[in-house]
Amino acid sequence: MEGLIFIAGFLALFIIIFAILGFKIVQQSEVMVIERLGKYSRTLTSGINIIWPIIDRPREITWRYIIEGMDGEKYVRFKKKTKIDLRETVYDFPKQNVITKDNVNVQINALLYFQIMDPVRAIYEIENLPDAIEKLTQTTLRNVIGELELDESLSSRDTINSKLRTILDEATNKWGVKVNRVELQDINPPEDIKEAMEKQMRAERDRRAAVLEAEGMKKAKILEAEGIRESQIKKAEGEKQSEILRAEGQAQAKIRIAEAEAEAIKLITQAIETQNGDPINYLIATKYISTLQEMVSGQDNKTVYIPYEASGVLSSLGGIKELLTQK
Repeated sequence: MEGLIFIAGFLALFIIIFAILGFKIVQQSEVMVIERLGKYSRTLTSGINIIWPIIDRPREITWRYIIEGMDGEKYVRFKKKTKIDLRETVYDFPKQNVITKDNVNVQINALLYFQIMDPVRAIYEIENLPDAIEKLTQTTLRNVIGELELDESLSSRDTINSKLRTILDEATNKWGVKVNRVELQDINPPEDIKEAMEKQMRAERDRRAAVLEAEGMKKAKILEAEGIRESQIKKAEGEKQSEILRAEGQAQAKIRIAEAEAEAIKLITQAIETQNGDPINYLIATKYISTLQEMVSGQDNKTVYIPYEASGVLSSLGGIKELLTQK
């Protein structure tokens, strides 16, 4: 009887242990690859799953972890685990020496963002997935940087990142992995190269400053010359308009004088004709007297020389005298 109780207890304990081992709880965004008698059976998704503990066994996968030591340094550790994380994972690769096209030894470290899309292929197509991704990234980075000179490497990070992502994504597609992006963190050339680059950049900045200063002075001179030219043009246009207005004023004045003289001549002619006189003699005499006044006005002596031909004009004064007498 005691034997039966012991066997029953043992069976109950075995069933409990069997049931506990048969229950597998998988968290969200994780899967578990199950092998039955060493052969792939199925993939367990998130939630509660039941397996046969004896014949079914989860397949382990190697995962990469970074541990920070007591000295502050980061150390890479690899660990086996049965659950595969489907979330995007980031690998921070340590610095490595890379030689550029112009034979400059630089140190580069990179970040790789990838995601497992097919857990079965990630387990069965590659032995150590994290190590394979790291080595592939390092060799690809050497090849890409080796095709570029140092200046191109420093100024073309986006191009390098895009090229690395494309190459790595194509290579890891066989492993069921998708590389989302690659980021270069630091590109550190040797100290002597840094000093030479700093001197070159300083000289380039000085050159640009001198060029900008020269261009500024050139533009200032051009603007000053244009201002002087515009001022001279405006001044010439003003003088031109002034001369035109002055000429128009003189013309208008002469016209007014001529009109006044014509009106005066007309009135004189009418007055002389009413007295049966000759207006021509009167006009000649008045013009001659005006001319004599102009000739005499600028001289200090009282002697005036009159041409002989002009003496005949004085005879017209008699006609004026007669007109005045008759009036």
